[in-house]
Amino acid sequence: MLNNEQAERALKDAVSLGYRHIDTAQAYMNEEGVGKGIRTCGAAREELFITTKVAAEAKTFFTVTQSIDESLAKLSVDYIDLLIIHSPQPWVEFRGEKRYFEENKEVWKALEAAYKAGKVKAIGLSNFLQDDIENILTSCEIKPMVNQILAHVGNTPWELIDFCQKNDILVEAYSPIAHGADLNHAEIKAIADKYGVSVAQLCLRYDIQLGLVVLPKTANPDHMRNNAELDFVISDADMEILKNIEPIQNYGEHSFFPVFGGKLS
Repeated sequence: MLNNEQAERALKDAVSLGYRHIDTAQAYMNEEGVGKGIRTCGAAREELFITTKVAAEAKTFFTVTQSIDESLAKLSVDYIDLLIIHSPQPWVEFRGEKRYFEENKEVWKALEAAYKAGKVKAIGLSNFLQDDIENILTSCEIKPMVNQILAHVGNTPWELIDFCQKNDILVEAYSPIAHGADLNHAEIKAIADKYGVSVAQLCLRYDIQLGLVVLPKTANPDHMRNNAELDFVISDADMEILKNIEPIQNYGEHSFFPVFGGKLS
């Protein structure tokens, strides 16, 4: 939800505060801004870890291969550190009846080809359920290295996380603060107050203690700074409380995102 100019500014601010992992996607339409930020942020390219995602609608070997070259050009980089499939289905069909198993095998072949060619350093998935992942595992030469999923207090997909971790697939958590829905949750806030931290910090620490990589989205340098100050540990007892928080049923204004239960048309 950041345009090119905002993405460039956010990247430069983040790098100045010590961040090195930057996550974008073809669908965000800000790869050019990220590329400008990479070139002007003051950090060497090899110090940065750049992730982008193949558009959910690209489901053929050719379109994916073409889109990877376009991403490299827009980012103005010689390689992408991590390239992932944004969704097993096009967004308008997200979690619909058609599963795109065969198409995703073709997409994965294109990612493997890019990996072998040195265009990308790692390849993975996003929003893939267990059977989506198993479909890839049946025919892949290179195993998926990452699955980036929605995972936060109030929505932690335990079985999927366990499956990924048992298969040596690193789980990355996007929207680890529930796109803001956790910020006004009284029970979560009470635990955050107990540790003298913000709700955002508590939510990030929760995912980290589950062994997940957290990907908080912000363009606000103060929030960036706050999100990085996580030198506390949530007790086992409080982790159990957080694990059993009643699942969030409604993400309010953000529910239009497919991953939040909404639909795109």
